[in-house]
Amino acid sequence: MAKGVIILDVNFWGSSSAGNCGIVSDGKTTIMLDAGLPFRTIQQALDFNLAIDGVLLTHSHGDHSKAIKDLIKRGIDCYMAEETAQEIKASGHPWANVIKPLEQFKIGSFTVLPFDVKHDVTNTGYLITSGREKAIYIVDTPYCKYKFDGLTTIMMEINYCKEILDSNVKLGLLHPSLRNRIVGSHFGLDTALDFLAANDISQVRQIYVVHLSNGNSDEALIKDTLQRKTGKEIIIVGE
Repeated sequence: MAKGVIILDVNFWGSSSAGNCGIVSDGKTTIMLDAGLPFRTIQQALDFNLAIDGVLLTHSHGDHSKAIKDLIKRGIDCYMAEETAQEIKASGHPWANVIKPLEQFKIGSFTVLPFDVKHDVTNTGYLITSGREKAIYIVDTPYCKYKFDGLTTIMMEINYCKEILDSNVKLGLLHPSLRNRIVGSHFGLDTALDFLAANDISQVRQIYVVHLSNGNSDEALIKDTLQRKTGKEIIIVGE
């Protein structure tokens, strides 16, 4: 590695409907991505050293926001949309920083660009930049209307495989209404491939796949398909 080149460090401690939380660091600044695990679990993952420069909250659902109030109480800057702050009852708190789509801000050495994505509540994706490193974090949405150039790291949800989802409906394992809710609010393998094809991934080194459904996805199929289609290193993030 050339001297001075930044390589982002990415680590997830949980990524499922049971709880989503991870960090991204450039060696100078560390950002937490969602806080959907119990606060005690997050403390243990950090060896009880809350050396976090900021938390990016995507939306208010508990599997993404469970520990956010604990982090706010400890004086850690947490960033979220106004609607999200209202939904978790954090509006007006000095450490609950309200952000707006497409208005970038700084957290230490990172520049962060939030962007709106569709879900059944207000939801935010994030483009996180440090030097030449550009990482994207996007979860709980069926599509993204924005395109990105020069990405080096992708952290994105692939919640289901359509064939497995439809098979579970036919077998009576999944109610059709729930199937439609999943398709209408989450990336599947096919829609994730469409997103990757629409964006510049020529400089991407790793694609982190998060938020897989236990019953509606196939980890091996997803990894093999993505590797064949993109030629990138695929890292499946489990629970």
